[in-house]
Amino acid sequence: MSVAAATSPASRMQPVWRDPLVWATAADIAAVLLALSLPWSTSLVAIFAVAWIVAVVPTIDPGAFAALLKRPICVFPLALFALAVVGTLWSDAAWGARLYAISPTAKLLVLPLLFYHYERSARGTWVFKAFLVSCALLMVMSWIVLFDPGLTLKSKAISTMEPGIFVKNYIDQSQEFALCAVTLAFPVITLFRERKVVPALLLCALALSFVVNMAFVVVSRTALVTMPIMLAVFALMHLRWRSIVIISCLVAAFAGLAWVTSSQLRKTVGTFSRDYRLYKEQNIPTSMGLRIEFWEKSLRFFAEAPILGHGTGSTRGLFEQAAVGQTGAAAEVIGNPHNQTLNVAVQWGTVGIVVLYAMWLLHLLLFRGEGLVAWIGLMVVVQNIFTSLFNSHIFDFHEGWMYVLGVGIAGGTVLQSGRRGASQRNSGAA
Repeated sequence: MSVAAATSPASRMQPVWRDPLVWATAADIAAVLLALSLPWSTSLVAIFAVAWIVAVVPTIDPGAFAALLKRPICVFPLALFALAVVGTLWSDAAWGARLYAISPTAKLLVLPLLFYHYERSARGTWVFKAFLVSCALLMVMSWIVLFDPGLTLKSKAISTMEPGIFVKNYIDQSQEFALCAVTLAFPVITLFRERKVVPALLLCALALSFVVNMAFVVVSRTALVTMPIMLAVFALMHLRWRSIVIISCLVAAFAGLAWVTSSQLRKTVGTFSRDYRLYKEQNIPTSMGLRIEFWEKSLRFFAEAPILGHGTGSTRGLFEQAAVGQTGAAAEVIGNPHNQTLNVAVQWGTVGIVVLYAMWLLHLLLFRGEGLVAWIGLMVVVQNIFTSLFNSHIFDFHEGWMYVLGVGIAGGTVLQSGRRGASQRNSGAA
């Protein structure tokens, strides 16, 4: 009966724009375009994100989507956004600042839509492949502008300070390259175990090329700290102890070679101690010194309102008050303390911290299974947690969208696998 209805003349005459399959395909294409544009442009990301949402909405079953929204993996991202909205009620900031501070959390509203769509779509890997290809092309451009700075889209002053940057900045670029390099470790090991040597070597070469670029062109200090942690997670989860020892020796040898041959790497590492010394001895607002200053003040702000915080958008006003009569690093004013936990704590107190950490924990647990997609999702969450020690990466545009896309698409695909497995078990039991 249903088959006959599906093939009836009335069904065949249904307008294309009312066909959910057409909208689902359009959504998959928009997601691929979004991933391709993420390393290059903020405007295109916004455009394709809106296009993706428009394409997904006609495919939604209200009952199934409502059931998904009740799951904790959706509840806590939505709760963080809701807290930002409600937090405007007790903030002393101007209403313009309050409303502006809501916007960094708005991208979290896309997570349930991504879970829903990719629980039903089999094209999630298209998006990850598109992102990898886009990052590889960006890496090529990075080498090109290193040798010909005139081709960069950045200003001359910035290109001099950040060599090898074609678009955006070295922090965003390092985030992308580090994620790609570590994530590729899983398929490389899998292919070697399956004795597929040629594709394994090709992917290994691609992963190493990302690492070489970071070592010899430019790398953020955040990536230098977090990438070893991501590699340690991979080793503990997927390697035997003998392999861990061998690979650790190889990594140490490569790191030593890079240290000896790369002046850029030595310069980046050297800024840790230099920045701290200049800040402590001369009160100079260096990058590390400012972070320490921001963190110390943010802890004081949190202590003043530990339960609900000072409200949405209050951070800049608090720093302005603390800067009165100060000089040097202590006089700097910012609306972002460069730490995700403190950013949340200042505005929404302990309640906000609990919501943030619950979201991270639930998303980590979502990817505790096996397989490439689960590995990608796990690495996205792990990277975001540890880089958020030095930045507010959930709220930053680029890194925030990396998190939303990575967790949403990988999470939906994992949910799909779980549902398929449950259906097969029920069929077997029957």
